[in-house]
Amino acid sequence: MRIGLDVMGGDYAPKATVAGAVLAMKELHRGSVIVLIGDKKKIQDELKKLDAPHDKYEIVHAPDVIGMGESPIKAFTQKPHSSISIGFHLLAEKKISAFSSAGNTGAMLVGSMYSIKTIPGVIRPGITSVVPKENGKMGVILDVGANADCKPDVLYQFGILGSLYVENVFGIKHPKVGLMNLGEEGGKGNLVTQAAYEIMKSTKQFHFIGNIEGCDIFNHKADVIVCEGFTGNVIIKQAESIYKILSKRHMINSTDTFFQNFNYEFHGGSPILGVNGAVIVGHGISSELAIKNMVLLSKNVAETKLAEKIKNAFEYV
Repeated sequence: MRIGLDVMGGDYAPKATVAGAVLAMKELHRGSVIVLIGDKKKIQDELKKLDAPHDKYEIVHAPDVIGMGESPIKAFTQKPHSSISIGFHLLAEKKISAFSSAGNTGAMLVGSMYSIKTIPGVIRPGITSVVPKENGKMGVILDVGANADCKPDVLYQFGILGSLYVENVFGIKHPKVGLMNLGEEGGKGNLVTQAAYEIMKSTKQFHFIGNIEGCDIFNHKADVIVCEGFTGNVIIKQAESIYKILSKRHMINSTDTFFQNFNYEFHGGSPILGVNGAVIVGHGISSELAIKNMVLLSKNVAETKLAEKIKNAFEYV
């Protein structure tokens, strides 16, 4: 398997990205190749510093970089030689099986929709985030930022996407899907969540358990939490901040796996669900450990053929 990595993406690139690739290579099966996409000289310099053999990696030169503050559409279309643009070209040409980046999230979303396209039937692709559960398991929440506003049918589709992801990548059979709301009753919420509830309650495409509230995010009530990107982003950013505060105050026991699972480094990144390929977006502040796990996650998503399974599911939507 050939796994593409945007070496120039992230606040600590290319040092952290190359170091993360080297760590990932130690855990990949023989025959796997990490394709490092970015400034060739800088990549070679970093590999030399780490005393990493060049023949274990393939380098694809990309002289340009899409910055974090750039307009995603404008940058992607006007910088065809950027690491993100070239990465998506390779993915579209099937020269790599997966592509990951800790760079501009908007550019990754735009690149997915321009290059490998949205799966037929999917209204809007969604971005997920991992949610630790008190029982030791993991769940997901989507969307977490790609779609600040959603119509009811988009939320319904997020239920399908999230369910397929959790079942195939996390191995949770018949995952429970909950709709984030301000009350458990079906009539609660705004007009969008009320309408989404009516669509979801009769579906046979996933196991809908009804509305859930903020107090249910980290318990075992739902494996998949559905919400629009505005709410989802607020939830995950708040969770990250609480983890940071507890860590600074040395209030987290190193053996407490529940709180340790809030560390983004352990999860690497989040897949863009609903596009024709394995695309993973990492945190902008990704360390080498986070990069390593992002590469491994992209490999797992590609191996499960998740995009094909989503495509099959949406043939009946």
